[in-house]
Amino acid sequence: MAESRVKKSLLNAKVDACFFALTLALSFFSRKIFLDSLGADFIGLTGTLQNILGILNLAELGIGLAVSFSLYKPLQQANREQIEEIVSVFGFMYRRVGLVVLGAAVVLSIFLPLIFRETSFSSGIIYFAYYSFLISSLISYFCNYRSVLLSADQKNYLVNVYFQSGNIIKTLIQLYIAWKYANYYAWVAIEMIYGGICCWMLNRKISQVYPWLNASVQKGAAFRSRYPDIIQKTKQVFVHKLKDFLLSQSDQILIYAFVSLSMVAYYGNYSLIISRTTSALSLAMNGMGAGVGNLIAEGNRARILQIFWELVSFRYFIAGVLVFGIYVFIQPFITLWLGSKYLLPHGILVLLVIITYISVARGVVDMFNAGYGHFADTWAAWVEGGLNLAVSIIAGYFWGLYGLLLGKLVSLLVIIVFWKPFYLFNQGFHVAYWDYWKRALLFIAINLASIFLSTSLISIPDMQTTLYSGFPGWFAVAGGGTLVFIAIQAFLMYLLADSFRSLSSRFLKLKLFSQT
Repeated sequence: MAESRVKKSLLNAKVDACFFALTLALSFFSRKIFLDSLGADFIGLTGTLQNILGILNLAELGIGLAVSFSLYKPLQQANREQIEEIVSVFGFMYRRVGLVVLGAAVVLSIFLPLIFRETSFSSGIIYFAYYSFLISSLISYFCNYRSVLLSADQKNYLVNVYFQSGNIIKTLIQLYIAWKYANYYAWVAIEMIYGGICCWMLNRKISQVYPWLNASVQKGAAFRSRYPDIIQKTKQVFVHKLKDFLLSQSDQILIYAFVSLSMVAYYGNYSLIISRTTSALSLAMNGMGAGVGNLIAEGNRARILQIFWELVSFRYFIAGVLVFGIYVFIQPFITLWLGSKYLLPHGILVLLVIITYISVARGVVDMFNAGYGHFADTWAAWVEGGLNLAVSIIAGYFWGLYGLLLGKLVSLLVIIVFWKPFYLFNQGFHVAYWDYWKRALLFIAINLASIFLSTSLISIPDMQTTLYSGFPGWFAVAGGGTLVFIAIQAFLMYLLADSFRSLSSRFLKLKLFSQT
């Protein structure tokens, strides 16, 4: 290999982490300027319009992941002809989705005056913003389809460099326009111009990286009959992605329905902190997905299992660090940030920690299932969604927020904790399912032991006093406590888990995905 998979994965992770930090800082600063200069009503208007178009974009769910899976093997074999055909098919499918989104958006635009009948904004700015955001969204469907090859080839950092850099420049220009002129039309126009420029620059870079790639929508129409598996996988992935989207959007609605509007805000404070913390991990790990797919395409089962267990040990290690930090330090942070009246009961915190732990630890199983193309269990998506809603509604009626979180936990246990590993080991690895739980239970025991030992130290009265004394004290205790936890957990992992020892050695040699 010209480049080892680990180098590509680390480069993707570094670029993602860098832009995550930049955009996070810029988003807090820019939002205040936009609110002060343009007004909360205008920011609310643009946010609502983008959410409406986001719902229309549900039609895309599944295509990119299904096509990426289909590209792993031809990339591993350097089969340029087949790569060109698959990318062309993707372009054809994306074009059709774009036309569906365009048609639905045009029909929906007829009802915009009814949707925004209470607003003080003129129809002119509403329609200008709506169609500007729509054009920016459609560019991806009609012009950027070749970027799927960068993702499958572990070069997604190139996509992020162009789009995230463009997004930062766009935001800075909008900041100047908002501060200097407070002009709605100019602010919105920048959104549309940004999409076009980024599209042109990205496609130019793709032509440089893959000068042999001659994909086109017209070829895709001719080749689609050769790849029925892509159509089938797309339909399967769509069901799973739709379930994830609906469940993620239902939390606050159910809390409002069964508890109160104020509890939505209280829960939202915790969700914001947890989501920001876990999203940083997701950015770091997402770049490994294509590497796993390419690894599976090589077909060396012993090596696949070795890498799987190394990544699982790493994921459980990170899951332990995250839930320790959330469990021990989130309540003091909320107290210092917003006040003690915004604290949720300890039982709610425990349920949130367990749900977060499962959500983080599941990542490697999901990654390998995707690498094997295991999307046929669409029934599991319906069962998870049905369990979540049924238990949440029944338990939420009796126990409020406790019941709603219990519904989410039950669905995660049945499908994510028990079914998904079974599906992977039975259909992918062809290894006894108990092998998974022998190691997983060891990692869970190490996490619990590390949390117990570390929280015993943090419970010292002087440290508790410092923790609540102010943000400097909080950062000092949180930073020191987390380092202690990492040291304890790393020692136990290294002592008891051979996969963690192997991973440590491999990271030092920078050979996580390279050939032995």
